[in-house]
Amino acid sequence: MFEQFENQKYINLETFRKSGVGVKTPVWFVQDRDVFYVWTQADSWKAKRIRNNGKVKLAPSTASGEPVGEWVDAHATTNESDFALNFTKALMRKKYGFAFLGFALMGKLRKTEHTSLKIEFQ
Repeated sequence: MFEQFENQKYINLETFRKSGVGVKTPVWFVQDRDVFYVWTQADSWKAKRIRNNGKVKLAPSTASGEPVGEWVDAHATTNESDFALNFTKALMRKKYGFAFLGFALMGKLRKTEHTSLKIEFQ
């Protein structure tokens, strides 16, 4: 299952509205053992949907969200703790380098609150 995510920069993350309708969003991700992490704004719609319903689906994708692999069921949670944010930031910096640093700096300048999405496979 994890093989299809190797050497991928993006996943297409499908979260679900209260109505059950899925919303797909391409995002950067990092992997630590059998868990994926995503760095996102705490007030983003995907984070809000995950707080309401942790059921998600994901597939490796292009930057535009075109799947390049099979969809997989998973469960996601949000975590705004300093430990979770620092852990995810460190993994993102290692994988995405200056691109992530620029992204993080823009968020800091705008005083954006972030959350770490923890995605575990079922």
